[in-house]
Amino acid sequence: MTSSLLDLDALTARVLRGETLTPAEGLAVLNVPDTDTLKLVDAAWRVRRETFGDTVKVNVLLNAKSGLCAEDCTYCSQAKGADTGIPRYRVRTPEEMLADARRAEEAGAQRYCIVLSGRGGTWGEVRQVAEAARQIKASTGLEVCACMGLLLGEDGQRKAQALREAGVDAYNHNLNTHEDHYVDICSTHTYADRVETLTHAAAAGMSTCSGVIVGLGETPEQIVDLALTLRARRADSIPVNFLMPIAGAALDGARTTAHFTPWWCLRVLALFRLTNPRAELRASAGRELHLRSLQPLALLIANSIFLGNYLTEEGQAAQADWAMLADLGLRPATGAAAQLVGTAG
Repeated sequence: MTSSLLDLDALTARVLRGETLTPAEGLAVLNVPDTDTLKLVDAAWRVRRETFGDTVKVNVLLNAKSGLCAEDCTYCSQAKGADTGIPRYRVRTPEEMLADARRAEEAGAQRYCIVLSGRGGTWGEVRQVAEAARQIKASTGLEVCACMGLLLGEDGQRKAQALREAGVDAYNHNLNTHEDHYVDICSTHTYADRVETLTHAAAAGMSTCSGVIVGLGETPEQIVDLALTLRARRADSIPVNFLMPIAGAALDGARTTAHFTPWWCLRVLALFRLTNPRAELRASAGRELHLRSLQPLALLIANSIFLGNYLTEEGQAAQADWAMLADLGLRPATGAAAQLVGTAG
């Protein structure tokens, strides 16, 4: 199917009835001409509005442990061997995490995301994050999401259960790139390890947050397959990151993102919305860099953002994000992450 044969009205109706896009239709979405992309944005807005109305989920990230990672993910500023000059420190204390969470709530966030670098959290780190989660849940109205690397085997299952029992609502572990491409971007763990991690997080009762980093050298067909894979896995939250090239990282991100245009990035977001109509779709890292002046249109497709900075890279000022949402007539969402479990698709 070519983009010229794509009937967006019929496609939108099918999506709203719960039907799945075919791979050919997904490719056709990515191939919509720039001149017709506003029509695609409108189709995605109709789907977004059906489930989420005019609301936006506002998330704040804490880089609770920076660097000190033995994994060799080629795109990452914190990877083994990366010469990026980032701060390096061990895990923050529960009291420090609570203080930061309170600031996030005061800034208007609904979800607080605690991120630790490394292959997977040690039991000491799990206990630190669990205690922080207990304090945050007792003292604020925030949802808590943990991102602590791999959860493998029986030990990973026990760690997932400990986090959930402490009140952690969601666990983030991105698929990042396609299974067939994974060996090209990491050698120290596998795509299957990531899938196992998500399985254990979900089995423990946490909402699963899993998305992609577009711009690692994947093909359009692989992007479509990733969108459909996340639908099949019923991911509750899907962060769509557009790679921010980082000097000193192993991957030449300037080369792999050279084809990005704001219109193309909007088509990628529309693909993930149309394939995952009920998932919390997050316009994540790189939105400022790659969408540029068309960035507000992304929020007519996605219904979630990170407020402020990312892990080691800067985002736009929180005040600018709030102004953008106000100009669009959008408002902050409310509700617990537990209500999202099993609703995606």
